[in-house]
Amino acid sequence: MVNVDTVYQRVLAISNKEQRGYITPQEFNLYANQAQMEIFEQYFYDLNQFRRLHGNQTDYADVDDMLQEKLQIFERSDGAARINNNSIYVGAGGSGFNKRVPEYIYRINRVELNKINCEILNTNDFNQARVGGPLIRPSANRPIVNIRGGIIRCLDGPDFITPTGIIYFKVPDKVQWGYVVVNGKALHNSDPLKTTHFELHNSEQSELVYKILKFAGISIVRQDLSGAASSMEMSQIQQEKQ
Repeated sequence: MVNVDTVYQRVLAISNKEQRGYITPQEFNLYANQAQMEIFEQYFYDLNQFRRLHGNQTDYADVDDMLQEKLQIFERSDGAARINNNSIYVGAGGSGFNKRVPEYIYRINRVELNKINCEILNTNDFNQARVGGPLIRPSANRPIVNIRGGIIRCLDGPDFITPTGIIYFKVPDKVQWGYVVVNGKALHNSDPLKTTHFELHNSEQSELVYKILKFAGISIVRQDLSGAASSMEMSQIQQEKQ
């Protein structure tokens, strides 16, 4: 987790130093969510690129582990009851139904049917397996699943069936710097009902600051952020001493 107030104060400090004016709470919340989503989506791109280029080379294992650690924050699992409650029927198929993936799911990692991992197939292979011979036809021991256009289709025989478990990466919660206005000035309100922190790994604080400033039209070299952070910490220490 990255504290949203810490990020906002760093953004304001740098914006003031660069004489670029005040970034309102509404602007900050907008840019903050854009920045979080951009960093989150970059994880998947980086992981795919890294594995494509380096495979299982042990020299790069630390990079892979770090990306997995950052993504693990967003990994969740749903059972059959939650799947039924949050999915939408989009088409009949025998005794079961096709399901639309709920909006809170960003990417499905694994699908289970009665504790057996379903084989995830592309649309062409899925359709061939559905009508194919006994060697490729889905069964209770070899369930298959296809995910396309937000629709999930699962088979363990001739009819569609609801999965009993989905392991997925969820969409990050919306960031919110909560505040109250006192004498015309916005003051931070840390009430959990008003404030929502970044869900990203705590190592992403400087990258969040950099991206939010970029969205606000303020260019700064990434390396300069560490210096700005140190100056801000010294200022806070001096204020506390006073």
